[in-house]
Amino acid sequence: MIVDHQPRSIVVRMPNWLGDTVMALPALAALRGARPEARITVMGRWAPLLSGQGVADIVLSYPPRLRDRLHVARSLRPERPDLALLLANSLEAALAAWNWGAKRRLGFDTDGRRWLLTDIVPRPWPRLHQTDEYAVLLRAEGVPVPDNASPAWRLPLHRSSDAEVDALLETAGIPPETRVVGLHLGTAFGPSKLWPPESFGRLAARLAGDGLRPLLLGSLEDRHTALAVAAAASVPLPSLVGRDRPALLPRLLARLRCLVSADTGVAHLAAALGVPTVTLFGPTDPRLTAPRAKAARVLFRQVACSPCFLTDCPIDHICLRGIDPAEVEAHVRDAVA
Repeated sequence: MIVDHQPRSIVVRMPNWLGDTVMALPALAALRGARPEARITVMGRWAPLLSGQGVADIVLSYPPRLRDRLHVARSLRPERPDLALLLANSLEAALAAWNWGAKRRLGFDTDGRRWLLTDIVPRPWPRLHQTDEYAVLLRAEGVPVPDNASPAWRLPLHRSSDAEVDALLETAGIPPETRVVGLHLGTAFGPSKLWPPESFGRLAARLAGDGLRPLLLGSLEDRHTALAVAAAASVPLPSLVGRDRPALLPRLLARLRCLVSADTGVAHLAAALGVPTVTLFGPTDPRLTAPRAKAARVLFRQVACSPCFLTDCPIDHICLRGIDPAEVEAHVRDAVA
């Protein structure tokens, strides 16, 4: 559907995940280019990370608490946005846009929210890569988005943040010019996406034995996994697990020669920065959410039960246990070379 007018005020409700936020970049860039006069507000859990990407006039974090969400609604309601573009597929996202007083609410027909939408877009079937599904929504608004687009992340000059990353690496014992390979240990999805700690440990030992410096990355919740990885490696491993912060994450990832991780948002961000990635898929489908970049590599064992999309594996996790550290090492060395 191509609309007859261009909205002056657009609020984009972003998805809740970092990876989905990165995969939405081509759609957001197309929207900015097609609606240069509109005031675009991007709102989501990871939206503040988009500051400096040139895709919005205002970036806002979407509050987790209902009380704070109602406060956001009260602040938006007098303005009555011309368009709420819902990249988040939940009922709550559509209800919030209705509560904002948005004149038009465009989104996929999912989660029983059809009655809250003014512009209903059928969800593609069979499913597309997430980046392409966001493009479908934008095209329904009359905004052209290139086919098979890849996210590209800008890294504006910010000396104090770069100095903070320098200090973090120094405290981890990593001097400048070191060939660092990041091993990101966690994922917000659930334990079914996680490569076993002993496999990470064996990979770290192999990399450290031939001139590369593995660096453990992750959130505070991954600190016990980091201890298990270090024990399995039997070599000293520098770690920044739980020591960085979201605003620094792009600059930290940009220092890596390669990143090894599960199917997680950090892999998408690294790939968008141009960092080679080796992403290990198990319960999810790489056709739908693999990082898109020339230097992005994917390892996926197509076993009988995959992709299952379960957060906890009810059996013996054969999809990820079947990925051998020696194979991952070979992909890392190829990427670094």
